[in-house]
Amino acid sequence: MNVVRNVLSIKTRNRRLSIGVLCVMIFLLASCANFSGIDTKATLTSPEQAGLQTGTDTASTLSGRLAWPEDKWWTRYQQPQLDLLIERALAQSPGIRLAQARIARAQSVASVAGSAEYLQIGAAIDSTYQRFTANGIIPPPLGGANKSSNSANITFGYDFDFFGRNRAAIDAALGHVEASKADSQVARIALAANIAKAYFQLARLIEQRGVAEETLKLREKTRQLVEMRVTNGLDTRVELRQSEGGLPTSRLEIAQLNEQIAALRNALDALTASPSGTNRDLTPRSATYVTTEENNLLSLPAIPADLLGRRADIAAARERVRAAAKDIAAQKAEFYPNINLTAFAGFSSIGYANWFEASSQQYGIGPAIHIPIFAGGRLRAALGGKTADYDIAVESYNQILFEAVREVTDQVTSMRSISTQIAEQRDALAAGESAYELALKRYQAGLTNYLTVLIAENTVLALRRQAVDLRARVIDVTVNLARALGGGYQASSTTQSSLARD
Repeated sequence: MNVVRNVLSIKTRNRRLSIGVLCVMIFLLASCANFSGIDTKATLTSPEQAGLQTGTDTASTLSGRLAWPEDKWWTRYQQPQLDLLIERALAQSPGIRLAQARIARAQSVASVAGSAEYLQIGAAIDSTYQRFTANGIIPPPLGGANKSSNSANITFGYDFDFFGRNRAAIDAALGHVEASKADSQVARIALAANIAKAYFQLARLIEQRGVAEETLKLREKTRQLVEMRVTNGLDTRVELRQSEGGLPTSRLEIAQLNEQIAALRNALDALTASPSGTNRDLTPRSATYVTTEENNLLSLPAIPADLLGRRADIAAARERVRAAAKDIAAQKAEFYPNINLTAFAGFSSIGYANWFEASSQQYGIGPAIHIPIFAGGRLRAALGGKTADYDIAVESYNQILFEAVREVTDQVTSMRSISTQIAEQRDALAAGESAYELALKRYQAGLTNYLTVLIAENTVLALRRQAVDLRARVIDVTVNLARALGGGYQASSTTQSSLARD
């Protein structure tokens, strides 16, 4: 009895030793494939390097009170026609639907990656009618006979993922889903901003056309005045021809503005995915829009980092960096053994009669181990590609960050400058209007010639057009600023605070 126990003990120890030796061999062989020397080169730009301000100082405190822009920032212009245009575009624009389709595709890829974490179960039924050779391993009477070979099995498989390959692949796929969602918001914000800019550009052109029409009326009245003075012998035909020269110029300007107005209405048709001519009667009005939020922003000594964390394009770029890092981790896991547990159970028989009898049962279970040893450089090349993808994602993020800082800085600079320009232009227009009225009265009284009136007229008309352009530019800058600050995008707390952390 003791001899039997000793023999069994020796066999058990030998089995454990064999398993241990097998494991050591597996890891020694796996070490033949290594990823040493393959590293990323790009580094993320810090907020300070981009000229942003971090911390809890006055600037950050002020930025925390900036609730603008909200999700539907365009409603603050109080333009019902604009609200309708943007809502219509967001509902039916092909660009928005394309972005949504990309989100669905990214979610499907993530679902495929996620399925690797679960037990895989399948079923297979196979039946083949064949002649078994008489000169093979199957002896007569089956050898040389025509019979069916049948099997019906349920298969099981599970990937233990000891080295995190599947988990990293799932995280990378989820990162691409988040990036696609942010890209969708980029498209939404860009569409809304483009419509708002076109809408207010149309309002500017309509107002400019109004100025041109008033100019035409004014010049017609002046021509009549000059004609009366010529009739009375107070002026010559030279002054009459000078007064008539401005009329075709005004009509030409009106025709050019009508062409531009029609083109902008066509552009709004395209932006809102509407049939041609839908907006032919659209008559937007100009708006005045400088709020406390913008004034708070103008008072900041530097742009706070958390403000740019609200931008969808920065969020998308950051998610792609995270996804690329997870892709590297997943690729590195390919250098290690892949251990799966596989099992099957079912029936197998020759001939249909006893296919599903108890004696036809079969089953099996065992590990499947894939060990990368020599792959002709394939694994290292694949890892090199993933590290390059990471470097591309990082440098793309850096580029977007610098561009975002430039966009916000440009709009803040323009806003500060325009406020000064408007004040100066208002004074200039008042002086020009007064000079024109005085010149016209002096001309009517015969105290000056028509050239003085013509010069004053040209000056005041140019100032009126300039006033329209400056008012429109204020609105254009606020639209650009809304877009530069994220256009109401609600980033996750992780993404929004990432600029301040990294």
